[in-house]
Amino acid sequence: MAKKAVKTTPKKAVAKEKSKKKKLQEETAIQKIVNHYFFSKGLSLKKIKRDAKKKKIIYSRFTRPAKQLLVLAGSVKKAQKAIDKVATWAQSRNLDYAIETVFKKWLEIDRLKPKEIVKKPYYDGNYMVWSDSKRKWYVITPEGEWLEFAGKEEDIEWKTIK
Repeated sequence: MAKKAVKTTPKKAVAKEKSKKKKLQEETAIQKIVNHYFFSKGLSLKKIKRDAKKKKIIYSRFTRPAKQLLVLAGSVKKAQKAIDKVATWAQSRNLDYAIETVFKKWLEIDRLKPKEIVKKPYYDGNYMVWSDSKRKWYVITPEGEWLEFAGKEEDIEWKTIK
């Protein structure tokens, strides 16, 4: 059996080549966005590939939202910046996020700020309160008693509370 030769005009061949090039560029842009999303989650490229082979990550599930984000943002850089902003916002509040979260927060993305880290004073494991009227520190015991703090400023332990 002989294969039939298909004649293509030079114009059609050039058009096909351009469409293939464009498709490859589109895929790489989408891959950049999906990979950036996984990087923001703390995964490396090796880990992404390994998990995709083991079917822990279904990579194709993220391509459609990535393509929509690319259209919405207009460029890969803008999409990556949006992912970064949503990632810092969500991680500061101990929330999980996906590429779709960027869509939901798109209108307020400029106003998204990470949650402020609050440091609270403690002495010997007991919470402390500053009294503006008396200009003194008070230590609150587990029984609820307010004891005047007689120690040094260096003895106060500042703990971050999330």
